[in-house]
Amino acid sequence: MRCLTLADTLSRFGIGLRFVSRHMPPHFRDQLSARGYEFADIGSVGDASGPAGAVGHARWLGTSQAEDAGGAIRALSDRLWDWLVVDHYALDAEWETMLRPAARKIACIDDIADRSHDCDLLLDQNHFTDMATRYDGKVPAHCQMLLGPRYALLRGEFAELHARSEPRSGAVKRLLVFFGGVDAEDATGTAVEALAGLHGSGVHVDVVIGRTHPAGSRLAAQCMQHGFELHVQTERMAELMAAADLAVGAGGTAVWERCCLGLPAIVVALAANQRRQVADAAREGLLYAPDVEDGVGPLLARHARALIENGALRSVISRRGLQAVDGEGASRVARRMGCRGIELRPALAADSRNIFEWRNDPAVRAVSRSSDIIDWGVHQRWFAATLNATDGLLLVGERAGSAVGVVRFDMSGHEAEISIYLVPGAHPKGEGSELLLAAEAWLADNHSRVTQIRAHVLGDNQRSHALFLGAAYRAESTSYLKRLH
Repeated sequence: MRCLTLADTLSRFGIGLRFVSRHMPPHFRDQLSARGYEFADIGSVGDASGPAGAVGHARWLGTSQAEDAGGAIRALSDRLWDWLVVDHYALDAEWETMLRPAARKIACIDDIADRSHDCDLLLDQNHFTDMATRYDGKVPAHCQMLLGPRYALLRGEFAELHARSEPRSGAVKRLLVFFGGVDAEDATGTAVEALAGLHGSGVHVDVVIGRTHPAGSRLAAQCMQHGFELHVQTERMAELMAAADLAVGAGGTAVWERCCLGLPAIVVALAANQRRQVADAAREGLLYAPDVEDGVGPLLARHARALIENGALRSVISRRGLQAVDGEGASRVARRMGCRGIELRPALAADSRNIFEWRNDPAVRAVSRSSDIIDWGVHQRWFAATLNATDGLLLVGERAGSAVGVVRFDMSGHEAEISIYLVPGAHPKGEGSELLLAAEAWLADNHSRVTQIRAHVLGDNQRSHALFLGAAYRAESTSYLKRLH
């Protein structure tokens, strides 16, 4: 589903897409078809099991990496693709290197960090205590690293509801049970029985399963018996999460969906690759993950009641989740892949008056190295010299012909120092980041000799600090200043 979410975001930028898979369930194919996406089947294998290999999950591929790569190359051979997005635990640098001729760049989605990648961008949307180092030595030096739940690939409705979500407070009136669309071990059924005591307590319980759930008929009977409401393959997941006061479920992407809407949750790691995710997220206060050694059923019966009675803890988890995930992750990833609505152009003589007025706006002066008002004559001389400079660039960022910001690069050898600000006024969320990424791409396309960009930010300019740290700039030093008079 995370690939489908990314695809939906990329398609809004007018990007052409094709899915390539060896094991694609029919209902997933139906979703691709409904969206108008191309699909190439490179040879389904009935039991989806294949030969063991060096990669930990090699058997999941159903064949060797070399054979799978050959099928993928044939499926993509009609053109050179801008990006190839790889999301499979059984594929590593061996497969990715073989696919290099098919695409200009490769992006990998991973969350277990158990193998090497040959990629230009790596996305791990989970929070880990060793997030900054867990891929050390496993990706090329030039690889962009998009790490953490700010890059979580969530559907658009989550961002929309996040803007209206408040931290949970008060009594628990609605409880949501969801253990993923597959739930092969029927943790849902165990949870329903464990929560049966809530029947008649005034708590409304919503239970969500996928259409392929192995015990769907029995679950329907269970829910009816206990007065719970069952939802099968619902399109209202975000709405149900927003309405709930407490959730019970598994790890995976649902962790970040719940956080995005401020929904506190009791979370059980049902798969090996979820254990670190759930444990580290719990340490960060993003969810409640009790010990499951005594079994899921007894655990839920005990801890659900405890959380229902502990409003303070639920409120803390809710607040932490809302702060960590805003639902804009897919848009951030798309921008890092080069999808931008902002275009950069060199400043013209006709821009002088506008840039003068923008630079003298109090909001811009407050975050500039000099907060003094600039004289018109001084500005005219500076502007003329800047347009004629060989070691400097002044750019105007535009969206649909309207100016959104100004970028200046002062170049010295292989380094460029950047200055950037948005045109005074209201801007949509993420506009500064989009302007910065557009400026980086423009510089790379037009001045290939520049290999690094430096930014100087005033100590109390928290917005700019967040802008550059969020764009993978590295802080090198800190300056301290104390005024004596």
